[in-house]
Amino acid sequence: MPGKLKLGIIGTGAIGNVHAAAFAAAGQTDLTAACDIHAGRLAATSDKFGVADRFGDYRKLLATDAEAVIVAVPNALHKEIAIAALQAGKHVLLEKPMALNARQAADIVAASKRAKGILQIGMIWRQHPANAVVRDFVARGLMGDIYHMRAVMIRRRGIPGLGRWFTTMAESGGGPMIDLGVHWFDGAMWMSGLWKPTSVSAKTYAKFGPRMRKYCYVGMWAGPPDFRGVFDVEDYSTGFVRFGAKATMSFEIVWAANAESESFIEILGTDGGTRIDGGKPLVIHTEHNGRVTDISPQFDEKANKFELQARAFADACHGKRPPAATAEQGLTVMKLIDAIYASSKADKEVAIK
Repeated sequence: MPGKLKLGIIGTGAIGNVHAAAFAAAGQTDLTAACDIHAGRLAATSDKFGVADRFGDYRKLLATDAEAVIVAVPNALHKEIAIAALQAGKHVLLEKPMALNARQAADIVAASKRAKGILQIGMIWRQHPANAVVRDFVARGLMGDIYHMRAVMIRRRGIPGLGRWFTTMAESGGGPMIDLGVHWFDGAMWMSGLWKPTSVSAKTYAKFGPRMRKYCYVGMWAGPPDFRGVFDVEDYSTGFVRFGAKATMSFEIVWAANAESESFIEILGTDGGTRIDGGKPLVIHTEHNGRVTDISPQFDEKANKFELQARAFADACHGKRPPAATAEQGLTVMKLIDAIYASSKADKEVAIK
Protein backbone atom coordinates (compact mmCIF):
# COMPACT_ATOMS: atom_id res chain seq x y z
CA MET A 1 0.00 0.00 0.00
CA PRO A 2 1.55 3.36 -1.01
CA GLY A 3 2.59 5.78 1.72
CA LYS A 4 1.54 9.37 1.99
CA LEU A 5 2.29 11.53 -1.02
CA LYS A 6 4.78 14.35 -0.45
CA LEU A 7 2.97 17.49 -1.56
CA GLY A 8 4.05 21.05 -2.30
CA ILE A 9 1.81 24.07 -2.76
CA ILE A 10 2.68 27.01 -5.00
CA GLY A 11 0.53 29.99 -4.05
CA THR A 12 -0.65 30.37 -0.45
CA GLY A 13 -3.45 32.88 -0.98
CA ALA A 14 -7.14 32.26 -0.33
CA ILE A 15 -7.61 29.29 -2.65
CA GLY A 16 -4.22 27.87 -1.71
CA ASN A 17 -5.31 27.71 1.93
CA VAL A 18 -8.56 26.00 0.92
CA HIS A 19 -6.52 23.32 -0.86
CA ALA A 20 -4.10 22.94 2.03
CA ALA A 21 -6.95 22.42 4.50
CA ALA A 22 -8.67 19.92 2.19
CA PHE A 23 -5.55 17.83 1.66
CA ALA A 24 -4.85 17.85 5.39
CA ALA A 25 -8.39 16.61 6.08
CA ALA A 26 -8.20 13.97 3.34
CA GLY A 27 -5.17 12.47 5.05
CA GLN A 28 -3.45 10.94 2.01
CA THR A 29 -0.65 13.49 1.66
CA ASP A 30 1.99 15.30 3.70
CA LEU A 31 2.34 19.00 2.87
CA THR A 32 6.13 19.25 2.86
CA ALA A 33 6.82 22.46 0.93
CA ALA A 34 5.18 25.80 0.21
CA CYS A 35 5.97 28.75 -2.02
CA ASP A 36 4.72 32.32 -2.28
CA ILE A 37 6.29 35.63 -3.24
CA HIS A 38 4.55 37.25 -0.24
CA ALA A 39 6.66 36.35 2.78
CA GLY A 40 3.98 37.08 5.37
CA ARG A 41 1.37 35.00 3.60
CA LEU A 42 3.85 32.16 3.12
CA ALA A 43 4.79 32.18 6.80
CA ALA A 44 1.17 32.23 7.97
CA THR A 45 0.13 29.26 5.81
CA SER A 46 3.30 27.29 6.53
CA ASP A 47 2.93 27.80 10.28
CA LYS A 48 -0.74 26.82 10.15
CA PHE A 49 -0.09 23.53 8.34
CA GLY A 50 3.35 22.74 9.76
CA VAL A 51 5.29 23.13 6.50
CA ALA A 52 9.07 23.05 6.95
CA ASP A 53 10.38 23.91 3.47
CA ARG A 54 9.39 27.46 2.47
CA PHE A 55 10.37 29.27 -0.71
CA GLY A 56 9.83 32.57 -2.48
CA ASP A 57 10.80 31.03 -5.84
CA TYR A 58 8.76 28.12 -7.20
CA ARG A 59 11.83 26.69 -8.94
CA LYS A 60 13.39 25.95 -5.56
CA LEU A 61 10.25 24.09 -4.47
CA LEU A 62 10.36 22.02 -7.66
CA ALA A 63 13.91 20.98 -6.75
CA THR A 64 12.71 19.37 -3.50
CA ASP A 65 11.55 15.78 -3.07
CA ALA A 66 7.88 16.78 -3.23
CA GLU A 67 6.20 14.26 -5.53
CA ALA A 68 3.20 16.42 -6.40
CA VAL A 69 2.34 20.11 -6.42
CA ILE A 70 -0.76 22.27 -6.28
CA VAL A 71 -0.55 25.30 -8.57
CA ALA A 72 -2.78 27.97 -7.00
CA VAL A 73 -1.39 31.22 -8.42
CA PRO A 74 -2.94 33.99 -10.58
CA ASN A 75 -4.02 32.79 -14.02
CA ALA A 76 -1.18 34.47 -15.93
CA LEU A 77 1.34 32.20 -14.16
CA HIS A 78 -0.47 28.91 -14.77
CA LYS A 79 1.24 27.98 -18.01
CA GLU A 80 4.79 28.75 -16.87
CA ILE A 81 4.57 27.01 -13.51
CA ALA A 82 2.48 24.01 -14.63
CA ILE A 83 4.88 23.21 -17.47
CA ALA A 84 7.91 23.65 -15.23
CA ALA A 85 6.38 21.31 -12.63
CA LEU A 86 5.59 18.68 -15.24
CA GLN A 87 9.10 18.92 -16.65
CA ALA A 88 10.45 18.46 -13.12
CA GLY A 89 8.60 15.13 -12.94
CA LYS A 90 5.91 16.26 -10.51
CA HIS A 91 2.24 15.32 -10.47
CA VAL A 92 0.26 18.55 -10.86
CA LEU A 93 -3.11 19.77 -9.62
CA LEU A 94 -3.66 22.96 -11.62
CA GLU A 95 -6.30 25.40 -10.43
CA LYS A 96 -8.89 26.63 -12.88
CA PRO A 97 -8.94 28.22 -15.38
CA MET A 98 -6.31 26.10 -17.07
CA ALA A 99 -4.61 29.15 -18.60
CA LEU A 100 -5.28 32.61 -20.00
CA ASN A 101 -6.48 31.17 -23.31
CA ALA A 102 -6.67 28.02 -25.42
CA ARG A 103 -3.25 28.56 -27.00
CA GLN A 104 -1.59 28.46 -23.59
CA ALA A 105 -3.76 25.52 -22.54
CA ALA A 106 -2.64 23.60 -25.64
CA ASP A 107 1.00 24.14 -24.61
CA ILE A 108 0.22 22.68 -21.18
CA VAL A 109 -1.51 19.68 -22.78
CA ALA A 110 1.55 19.06 -24.96
CA ALA A 111 3.83 19.22 -21.91
CA SER A 112 1.59 16.81 -19.99
CA LYS A 113 1.83 14.23 -22.78
CA ARG A 114 5.62 14.24 -22.46
CA ALA A 115 5.61 14.15 -18.66
CA LYS A 116 5.90 11.24 -16.24
CA GLY A 117 3.52 12.79 -13.74
CA ILE A 118 -0.23 13.21 -14.10
CA LEU A 119 -2.03 16.53 -14.61
CA GLN A 120 -5.43 17.17 -13.05
CA ILE A 121 -7.38 20.40 -13.57
CA GLY A 122 -9.12 21.88 -10.53
CA MET A 123 -12.71 21.58 -11.75
CA ILE A 124 -14.04 21.37 -8.22
CA TRP A 125 -17.74 21.28 -9.13
CA ARG A 126 -17.29 17.80 -10.60
CA GLN A 127 -16.92 16.72 -7.00
CA HIS A 128 -20.31 18.13 -6.05
CA PRO A 129 -22.39 15.07 -5.02
CA ALA A 130 -25.48 16.18 -6.99
CA ASN A 131 -23.43 16.65 -10.17
CA ALA A 132 -22.04 13.13 -9.84
CA VAL A 133 -25.57 11.70 -9.44
CA VAL A 134 -26.81 13.48 -12.57
CA ARG A 135 -23.78 12.33 -14.56
CA ASP A 136 -24.55 8.75 -13.52
CA PHE A 137 -28.20 9.08 -14.59
CA VAL A 138 -27.14 10.43 -17.99
CA ALA A 139 -24.39 7.84 -18.48
CA ARG A 140 -26.83 4.97 -17.80
CA GLY A 141 -29.27 6.36 -20.36
CA LEU A 142 -31.97 7.16 -17.79
CA MET A 143 -32.44 10.69 -19.14
CA GLY A 144 -32.48 9.73 -22.80
CA ASP A 145 -30.89 12.01 -25.42
CA ILE A 146 -29.67 15.29 -23.96
CA TYR A 147 -30.72 18.09 -26.30
CA HIS A 148 -30.49 21.35 -24.33
CA MET A 149 -28.72 22.78 -21.29
CA ARG A 150 -28.81 26.07 -19.41
CA ALA A 151 -25.79 27.33 -17.50
CA VAL A 152 -26.66 30.26 -15.26
CA MET A 153 -24.52 31.98 -12.64
CA ILE A 154 -25.72 35.45 -11.73
CA ARG A 155 -24.22 37.41 -8.88
CA ARG A 156 -26.05 40.63 -8.09
CA ARG A 157 -22.80 42.08 -6.77
CA GLY A 158 -19.90 39.68 -7.01
CA ILE A 159 -16.88 41.29 -8.66
CA PRO A 160 -13.81 39.79 -6.94
CA GLY A 161 -10.76 41.89 -6.07
CA LEU A 162 -11.91 44.99 -7.95
CA GLY A 163 -8.87 46.70 -9.44
CA ARG A 164 -6.58 43.78 -8.69
CA TRP A 165 -5.46 40.81 -10.79
CA PHE A 166 -8.95 39.32 -11.09
CA THR A 167 -10.11 42.34 -13.10
CA THR A 168 -6.93 42.87 -15.14
CA MET A 169 -7.07 41.10 -18.51
CA ALA A 170 -3.31 40.56 -18.76
CA GLU A 171 -3.29 38.70 -15.44
CA SER A 172 -6.68 36.95 -15.41
CA GLY A 173 -7.56 36.38 -19.07
CA GLY A 174 -11.10 37.67 -18.58
CA GLY A 175 -13.93 38.32 -16.14
CA PRO A 176 -16.76 36.02 -15.03
CA MET A 177 -16.30 33.78 -18.08
CA ILE A 178 -12.83 32.80 -16.85
CA ASP A 179 -13.68 32.96 -13.16
CA LEU A 180 -17.09 31.24 -13.08
CA GLY A 181 -18.08 30.16 -16.58
CA VAL A 182 -15.16 27.73 -16.67
CA HIS A 183 -16.86 25.73 -13.88
CA TRP A 184 -20.36 25.90 -15.32
CA PHE A 185 -19.31 24.92 -18.85
CA ASP A 186 -17.13 22.09 -17.59
CA GLY A 187 -19.94 20.90 -15.31
CA ALA A 188 -22.55 20.94 -18.06
CA MET A 189 -20.34 19.07 -20.53
CA TRP A 190 -19.12 16.61 -17.89
CA MET A 191 -22.62 15.71 -16.72
CA SER A 192 -24.12 15.53 -20.22
CA GLY A 193 -21.16 13.86 -21.93
CA LEU A 194 -21.32 16.51 -24.67
CA TRP A 195 -17.68 17.43 -25.26
CA LYS A 196 -17.78 18.77 -28.82
CA PRO A 197 -19.10 22.36 -28.91
CA THR A 198 -19.05 23.50 -32.53
CA SER A 199 -20.13 27.16 -32.54
CA VAL A 200 -21.23 30.00 -30.28
CA SER A 201 -23.03 33.30 -30.52
CA ALA A 202 -22.34 35.49 -27.50
CA LYS A 203 -22.13 39.00 -26.11
CA THR A 204 -20.17 40.33 -23.16
CA TYR A 205 -20.60 43.65 -21.34
CA ALA A 206 -18.72 45.75 -18.78
CA LYS A 207 -21.27 47.98 -17.04
CA PHE A 208 -20.37 48.00 -13.33
CA GLY A 209 -16.64 47.34 -12.97
CA PRO A 210 -15.41 50.32 -15.02
CA ARG A 211 -17.21 52.69 -12.62
CA MET A 212 -14.95 51.52 -9.82
CA ARG A 213 -15.62 54.19 -7.21
CA LYS A 214 -19.37 54.05 -7.85
CA TYR A 215 -19.55 50.25 -7.57
CA CYS A 216 -22.01 49.49 -4.78
CA TYR A 217 -21.51 46.13 -3.03
CA VAL A 218 -21.93 44.27 0.25
CA GLY A 219 -18.89 41.98 0.32
CA MET A 220 -15.91 41.26 -1.91
CA TRP A 221 -13.92 38.04 -2.40
CA ALA A 222 -10.19 38.82 -2.76
CA GLY A 223 -10.87 42.44 -1.76
CA PRO A 224 -10.73 45.20 -0.73
CA PRO A 225 -10.92 47.17 -3.99
CA ASP A 226 -7.87 48.94 -5.35
CA PHE A 227 -9.14 52.09 -7.04
CA ARG A 228 -5.71 52.74 -8.52
CA GLY A 229 -5.94 49.45 -10.37
CA VAL A 230 -7.49 48.21 -13.60
CA PHE A 231 -10.85 46.89 -14.75
CA ASP A 232 -10.58 45.90 -18.41
CA VAL A 233 -12.62 42.65 -18.44
CA GLU A 234 -16.34 41.89 -18.77
CA ASP A 235 -18.76 41.71 -15.85
CA TYR A 236 -21.72 40.18 -17.78
CA SER A 237 -21.87 37.57 -20.53
CA THR A 238 -24.64 35.71 -22.31
CA GLY A 239 -24.90 33.46 -25.34
CA PHE A 240 -25.87 30.29 -27.14
CA VAL A 241 -23.67 27.27 -27.88
CA ARG A 242 -24.27 24.57 -30.49
CA PHE A 243 -23.02 21.01 -30.21
CA GLY A 244 -23.44 20.31 -33.91
CA ALA A 245 -27.02 19.30 -34.70
CA LYS A 246 -27.23 17.19 -31.53
CA ALA A 247 -27.71 19.71 -28.72
CA THR A 248 -27.52 23.32 -27.56
CA MET A 249 -26.65 25.29 -24.43
CA SER A 250 -27.68 28.78 -23.39
CA PHE A 251 -25.72 30.62 -20.73
CA GLU A 252 -25.68 33.72 -18.56
CA ILE A 253 -22.54 34.21 -16.48
CA VAL A 254 -22.49 37.39 -14.43
CA TRP A 255 -20.37 39.14 -11.80
CA ALA A 256 -22.71 42.09 -11.33
CA ALA A 257 -26.20 43.05 -12.50
CA ASN A 258 -29.38 44.60 -11.19
CA ALA A 259 -30.92 41.16 -10.99
CA GLU A 260 -31.67 38.48 -8.43
CA SER A 261 -28.73 36.21 -7.72
CA GLU A 262 -29.16 32.65 -9.00
CA SER A 263 -26.95 29.73 -9.86
CA PHE A 264 -27.86 26.50 -11.64
CA ILE A 265 -27.19 24.09 -14.47
CA GLU A 266 -30.27 22.66 -16.16
CA ILE A 267 -30.13 19.55 -18.33
CA LEU A 268 -33.02 18.49 -20.55
CA GLY A 269 -33.27 15.02 -22.03
CA THR A 270 -35.96 13.06 -23.87
CA ASP A 271 -36.54 10.78 -20.86
CA GLY A 272 -35.70 13.12 -18.01
CA GLY A 273 -34.56 16.56 -17.02
CA THR A 274 -33.18 18.25 -13.93
CA ARG A 275 -31.82 21.47 -12.50
CA ILE A 276 -28.79 21.35 -10.24
CA ASP A 277 -29.46 24.38 -8.08
CA GLY A 278 -27.04 24.79 -5.18
CA GLY A 279 -28.57 23.86 -1.85
CA LYS A 280 -31.95 22.81 -3.23
CA PRO A 281 -33.01 19.12 -3.31
CA LEU A 282 -32.11 17.32 -6.54
CA VAL A 283 -35.18 16.22 -8.51
CA ILE A 284 -35.18 14.27 -11.77
CA HIS A 285 -38.32 15.16 -13.76
CA THR A 286 -39.40 12.13 -15.79
CA GLU A 287 -42.28 9.72 -16.55
CA HIS A 288 -43.14 6.30 -15.14
CA ASN A 289 -45.95 3.91 -16.04
CA GLY A 290 -47.65 6.54 -18.15
CA ARG A 291 -47.53 9.23 -15.48
CA VAL A 292 -45.49 12.39 -15.01
CA THR A 293 -43.11 11.49 -12.18
CA ASP A 294 -40.41 13.07 -10.04
CA ILE A 295 -37.44 11.10 -8.71
CA SER A 296 -35.58 12.35 -5.63
CA PRO A 297 -32.20 10.56 -5.50
CA GLN A 298 -30.70 10.05 -2.05
CA PHE A 299 -27.00 10.74 -1.55
CA ASP A 300 -24.54 12.36 0.84
CA GLU A 301 -25.15 16.04 0.21
CA LYS A 302 -22.65 17.20 2.84
CA ALA A 303 -19.51 15.71 1.30
CA ASN A 304 -16.75 18.33 1.04
CA LYS A 305 -15.92 19.00 -2.62
CA PHE A 306 -12.32 19.99 -2.00
CA GLU A 307 -11.64 16.94 0.18
CA LEU A 308 -13.12 14.69 -2.53
CA GLN A 309 -10.88 16.39 -5.09
CA ALA A 310 -7.85 15.91 -2.85
CA ARG A 311 -8.55 12.19 -2.51
CA ALA A 312 -9.13 11.84 -6.25
CA PHE A 313 -5.83 13.57 -7.02
CA ALA A 314 -3.88 11.42 -4.55
CA ASP A 315 -5.43 8.27 -6.03
CA ALA A 316 -4.55 9.42 -9.56
CA CYS A 317 -0.96 10.08 -8.51
CA HIS A 318 -0.78 6.49 -7.20
CA GLY A 319 -2.24 5.14 -10.46
CA LYS A 320 -5.49 4.01 -8.87
CA ARG A 321 -7.72 6.04 -11.21
CA PRO A 322 -7.46 8.54 -14.07
CA PRO A 323 -7.29 12.27 -13.24
CA ALA A 324 -10.71 13.56 -12.19
CA ALA A 325 -10.52 16.33 -14.81
CA THR A 326 -8.14 15.90 -17.72
CA ALA A 327 -5.97 18.44 -19.51
CA GLU A 328 -7.73 17.71 -22.80
CA GLN A 329 -11.10 18.54 -21.24
CA GLY A 330 -9.65 21.71 -19.78
CA LEU A 331 -8.49 22.69 -23.26
CA THR A 332 -12.01 22.17 -24.64
CA VAL A 333 -13.39 24.57 -22.04
CA MET A 334 -10.75 27.16 -22.91
CA LYS A 335 -11.56 26.86 -26.62
CA LEU A 336 -15.22 27.53 -25.84
CA ILE A 337 -14.37 30.59 -23.74
CA ASP A 338 -12.03 31.94 -26.43
CA ALA A 339 -14.85 31.57 -28.95
CA ILE A 340 -17.27 33.42 -26.67
CA TYR A 341 -14.95 36.41 -26.52
CA ALA A 342 -14.35 36.24 -30.27
CA SER A 343 -18.09 36.11 -30.98
CA SER A 344 -18.78 39.12 -28.80
CA LYS A 345 -16.02 41.13 -30.45
CA ALA A 346 -17.18 40.21 -33.98
CA ASP A 347 -20.92 40.50 -33.17
CA LYS A 348 -21.63 37.20 -34.92
CA GLU A 349 -21.65 33.46 -34.42
CA VAL A 350 -18.20 31.90 -34.62
CA ALA A 351 -16.99 28.35 -35.07
CA ILE A 352 -15.11 26.56 -32.30
CA LYS A 353 -12.02 24.95 -33.81
